[in-house]
Amino acid sequence: MAPRDLAIGMVFLVETLAGILGNSSLLLHYLILYFTGCKFRLTDLILKHLTVANVLVILSKGVPQTMAALGMKHFLDDTGCKLVFYVHRVSRDVSIGSTCLLSVFQAITISPTCSRWMGLKVKAPKYVGPSTILCWILNMMLNVMVLVHVTGKWQNNNITRKMDYDYCSAISHGKITDLLYIALLLFRDVVFVGLMLWASSFMVFILYRHKQQVQYIHALSHRSSPGSRATQSILVLVSTFVLLCSLSSILQFCLAFFSIHKMWLVKASALIAGCFPTVSPYILMSYDSRLPTHCLPWIIAAKSSVL
Repeated sequence: MAPRDLAIGMVFLVETLAGILGNSSLLLHYLILYFTGCKFRLTDLILKHLTVANVLVILSKGVPQTMAALGMKHFLDDTGCKLVFYVHRVSRDVSIGSTCLLSVFQAITISPTCSRWMGLKVKAPKYVGPSTILCWILNMMLNVMVLVHVTGKWQNNNITRKMDYDYCSAISHGKITDLLYIALLLFRDVVFVGLMLWASSFMVFILYRHKQQVQYIHALSHRSSPGSRATQSILVLVSTFVLLCSLSSILQFCLAFFSIHKMWLVKASALIAGCFPTVSPYILMSYDSRLPTHCLPWIIAAKSSVL
């Protein structure tokens, strides 16, 4: 194995292990919050779906890409390639949709308690569960085309219009069909990113106005309120997502429209696509202080009862 391939494989391996560790820790964090009786926020259900989607992204993209980078390129047959790519595309799109829902519902949560926003704030908790389920269903339907386009590397060798993904291949079924499908997915992503930017701008405005109104409180205490910390974590999460999504979209655009099928570009695109699922749990846990501040008495009491 060439040293360059070994280095790329180790990078993918580190990213995959860090992502699995981070998302597993976040799920364990929510499990501890549940068993210790801590109060859940409106957005916690969305965060759980986001974490599950991130785990599936890492398992369906990071693990195969790591194996391929380390020299194991023919470990999936035609059915395995279709399944792995389908799970990756669905979970990736659910991650995008969940991040969008997260920013929108958090914006509703911190909105002012005036008559114009009160109706949304009261109704919002009822729509969190159905919205996350609908996000899964819609993305499962939209990505059915993946099952048609993706195939094993050794399948259909006589077809020239295919893209090599190192361990699987994607077959083109006509330029017009591909363009229409890409346009549909691009429109959906643009809508989601637009909603994220709107919600993030609204949250920044609300936080700034709130800070101006309560400056005398911050002069006495330097700690942020739990709601403010939750909003800050979502703002950092959305900013990270928009940056990485933009880079990934540029690379995907080059691969799709300019016929640049160089393997280093495919690997760079896969590496960037795995960055958000890897770093997002660490961002969320760094801003969530509920466990040490609110649940510590419960944990101490539980230990005392055991002793």
